[in-house]
Amino acid sequence: MPATALTAHALLLDMDGTLVNSDAVVERCWRRWALRQGLDPEAALKVVHGRQGYATMAVLLPDRPMEENYADNRLMLAEETADTDGVVPVGGAPAFMDAIAPLPHALVTSADLALARARMTAAGLRMPELRVTAESVGASKPNPEGFLKGAAGLGFAPADCIVFEDSEAGIAAGRAAGMRVVGVGPRAAALSPDAHVDDLTRIRVEAATDGTIVLHIS
Repeated sequence: MPATALTAHALLLDMDGTLVNSDAVVERCWRRWALRQGLDPEAALKVVHGRQGYATMAVLLPDRPMEENYADNRLMLAEETADTDGVVPVGGAPAFMDAIAPLPHALVTSADLALARARMTAAGLRMPELRVTAESVGASKPNPEGFLKGAAGLGFAPADCIVFEDSEAGIAAGRAAGMRVVGVGPRAAALSPDAHVDDLTRIRVEAATDGTIVLHIS
């Protein structure tokens, strides 16, 4: 893609698929879950990314009582938190996190805090000071609540924020929040984000003297 530049005052970062490549463990856990439910694992994997577990279960098992989804979700979170085999940083993530350390940013993830800590630690990444995790919201992505809470927590209007996301649900949430979206990785390529990168090596961060964040994207 041609080089471009986006400006913002704050950055809101998804975790899985955006900062951390956790596809191996996500697929292991959800394949097992799908088989236990008598579902096609390949079909299930098409909808798991970006949402909280109970929301994915509601899509896949629309007639099942939500209480069962919440109970299964708690088990799934524990299983995923205990399994960090193959969890690695997305390309360029360590340098990107170092570059934005002094700038306004927040993690906005469908993981709960324990899972977020486990995966960021396994990937060797710094945990942002402001985290909007599953416990912080009443609705899962694609609902924009998490991104709106992240913007409010940093003290900026939605239009002043840029979202980094990899999934359909996450990109939809960012758009619904009224924010611009940088899509990261292969899942995002077909979803028409404002800009797309294969990984975070394609982004150079500059802090302007007036506090504006400039993202140089190549």
